[in-house]
Amino acid sequence: MKSAWDAADQFRANSGLQGAGVLGPILGLIFLRFAEVRFAIQHTKLEGASASSRRGSRVDEPAAYHAEGILYLAPEARFDYLLTLPEVADIGAKVNDAMREIEKHNPQLAGVLPKTYNLFTSTLLKELLKKVSEIPATLDYDAFGRIYEYFLGAFAMTEGQGGGEFYTPSSIVRLLTEIIEPYHGRILDPACGSGGMFVQSARFVAEHQKNPASELAICGVEKTDETGRLCRLNLAVHGLEGQIRHGGNVNSYYDDPHNATGAFDFVLANPPFNVNAVDKERLTDMVGAGRRFPFGMPRTDNANYLWIQLFYSSLNAQGRAGFVMANSASDARSSEQALRQQLIEARAVDVMVAVGPNMFYTVTLPVTLWFLDKGKSNTSRADTVLFIDARSIYRQVDRAHRNWTDAQIGFIANLVRLYRGERLDVTFGGEQAAAKIKEVFGNSPTYADVAGLCKVATLQEIEVQGWSLNPGRYVGVALGEHVSDEDFNEQLVALNEDLEVLNAQARELEQTIAANVAEILSA
Repeated sequence: MKSAWDAADQFRANSGLQGAGVLGPILGLIFLRFAEVRFAIQHTKLEGASASSRRGSRVDEPAAYHAEGILYLAPEARFDYLLTLPEVADIGAKVNDAMREIEKHNPQLAGVLPKTYNLFTSTLLKELLKKVSEIPATLDYDAFGRIYEYFLGAFAMTEGQGGGEFYTPSSIVRLLTEIIEPYHGRILDPACGSGGMFVQSARFVAEHQKNPASELAICGVEKTDETGRLCRLNLAVHGLEGQIRHGGNVNSYYDDPHNATGAFDFVLANPPFNVNAVDKERLTDMVGAGRRFPFGMPRTDNANYLWIQLFYSSLNAQGRAGFVMANSASDARSSEQALRQQLIEARAVDVMVAVGPNMFYTVTLPVTLWFLDKGKSNTSRADTVLFIDARSIYRQVDRAHRNWTDAQIGFIANLVRLYRGERLDVTFGGEQAAAKIKEVFGNSPTYADVAGLCKVATLQEIEVQGWSLNPGRYVGVALGEHVSDEDFNEQLVALNEDLEVLNAQARELEQTIAANVAEILSA
């Protein structure tokens, strides 16, 4: 896999293109390699069946492949045909033709496959085809899916800031899915990027011995057309289909192509943070109970609480959401605090997880994972929120990047299950996760607050903290640990914000007193 990535990275460097514009063509060839492996197996089966059948051969009938969830490939659209082309054959044009042929015979891919191979030299394409051909042909589709994800992740790391537009690190996504537990139902990502949330949800279902294609109905929205194509390609690589709306000026703030309000069992998302210049006048008719923005408009020029309300309003009465959000949203003041208070009082906020720095390719800053559960209002958890400080839980990948191990993800997810009173599930994380749960919560594990790790706070405690959803305000510091510079800075910022609010109130009070005194003296 590493050698294939090295070739792809060289291809990227020599192409003169950036972002998804070069990633699409690279992943298109990986996709074709994968498609041919599955096609060849079915082709061989059909050849064997035709030898003993009176009705003749079906090896060239697309329907005979579609019936098994396999793409039909015409002879000139097959990877091996392209691989054996000489450099003088204008390989770019031939690959473009192959992609058009695949779309023609497989309507679910219409408009998805890249057709910009004419922008690359035949020498570059020949080398890339050769490297992709070294991927073993015995791999099943999920293994190919993992290769696809590896390339997405590696590319995002090289792109840095731009890479995060289409990719959320898989360990973050995996924790989101482990906590919302999307076993069955309709799932929405209104900022879906390349579709990682859907793929991990499908993997969760498959690991629990179910067929994701029949258990999950996938819906997504992606503003960038090229990234939306990557998403649809990613789904196809994993044997999935979904309703992905992308390009054509579609925008989740203003558009609701899936009629999402109250319609989804699950929402997963990593939206862009702190977006400004959203035209709130266009949203006026979408504000109010039972609408997309049920709690109102923030007065600040920041879209964080537009996204949060979209996630909340898309859930049905038992729906769960898991999403990534800027830390600032947990403590935001003024109108955003009022919106957050309404969300908390609606008994929908279930779990908050603080994540340390360097877990993302786009930003080094720490973030917070939010988990909503509309069904919890009818449980013993109705008036509580679980806060987890996971900033000290990580694996150092390299100097600039961190992630979580499977065991660490399994530990955090099962901590949440203890809080919810659910049965422990170590399908992901295995014995290491189970051992860590026992180490922290006892041999017969039951939930308990652990200083520096987790705390269940009541709505009354949250109100005292100004409706803050920052885990650091509740979890505290473990015995023997020191407050980190990062924690100190957060506390200092929070105290400074409190001081600014008090100063503003004091100025208002001074003006009121002065006006009253002036009125008395002039009487």
